[in-house]
Amino acid sequence: MPHPQFDRSRLVMKPLAARANKRTVARHMIDLRIEPAPLSPATEAALAETVARIRRARETSRPVMLAFGAHAIKNGLAPALIALAQRGWATHLATNGAGVIHDWEFAFQGATSEDVRANMARGEFGAWRETGLYLNLALAVGAYEGKGYGESIGAMIACERLALPPPDELENTARACLRDDPERAAAALDLLAVLRRMSLPPGELAIPHPFKQYSAQAGAWAAGVPFTGHPMIGCDIIYEHPANHGGALGRAALRDFLTFAEGVSRLDGGVYLSLGSAVMSPMIFEKAMAMTQNVARQSGGGLTDHFVLAVDLTPSRWDWSRGEPPEDNPDYYLRFNKTFSRLGGAFRYVQSDHRDFVLALTHRLLRG
Repeated sequence: MPHPQFDRSRLVMKPLAARANKRTVARHMIDLRIEPAPLSPATEAALAETVARIRRARETSRPVMLAFGAHAIKNGLAPALIALAQRGWATHLATNGAGVIHDWEFAFQGATSEDVRANMARGEFGAWRETGLYLNLALAVGAYEGKGYGESIGAMIACERLALPPPDELENTARACLRDDPERAAAALDLLAVLRRMSLPPGELAIPHPFKQYSAQAGAWAAGVPFTGHPMIGCDIIYEHPANHGGALGRAALRDFLTFAEGVSRLDGGVYLSLGSAVMSPMIFEKAMAMTQNVARQSGGGLTDHFVLAVDLTPSRWDWSRGEPPEDNPDYYLRFNKTFSRLGGAFRYVQSDHRDFVLALTHRLLRG
């Protein structure tokens, strides 16, 4: 017998405009014209090596992948990420579910980041009408159209609309594809379920995004650079909204993971930067690398010449270029560094504010 489930239709969703926000485009978006803050000698050395590695990678058409946590978006790094993608210095951007949400809220209303403590006490945390509706709807539409997680959101932001198919089109697609393309049939039924649940009519749904120039997802989409979203079920506020559909979300997220893994599979001679993501980035990189090495070993090959740089505020006294510390060393339990150090290639760790580091990196690459 199925266990009882929470009924999300009972939730009161408030308009996003009624929410106080801690981060705004006007105050927190980085200005690429300002000079970077001074970096420590160790960070400068790592920056110089990273720039050289990136230049070599792009000269040989190898990938440069940037994965980052939500704070990179909240701290206003989108203009730097967009510039790197548009100028060809970054060939792939990746973030977690929260990073996707903060990027979208900046584009939609020019502000993000609620007061979790205060809103939790009021029973309002995450219960925001537009964030839940538009992001979940974009994922359901995008999954039906064959898009990934970040691509679905990026396209909605850039185009400022969603095309909602009529129910009979979705029903006919499901019937026609059931035998030969059951994935598309399922995606059609997923979208149909969301549209019916939310009583949404077919047609073009206009969704203005007046601050879309500050969206890394939209910028990557316009530049043709993959922006992949890597969520965890239940970790993001969009799961509170009744428009959330696990099938549609999972389909888009899996597509993004496989896109990410394809990028990792070509990383020999390339660069992987992990910015302030202690869980998502090392975990998806580890699994993608395992898949890559599995296939490469079948033909006697393997990735050996990749460069990984992790940037975080957490102190570390271990020289990670020496490999993994012993178990009696506290750094052994710095999980993300331990993961990266196990995956071959060259690994460096920098303790730095990623806002300062990324601005300096962007200046070095864009100015030559």
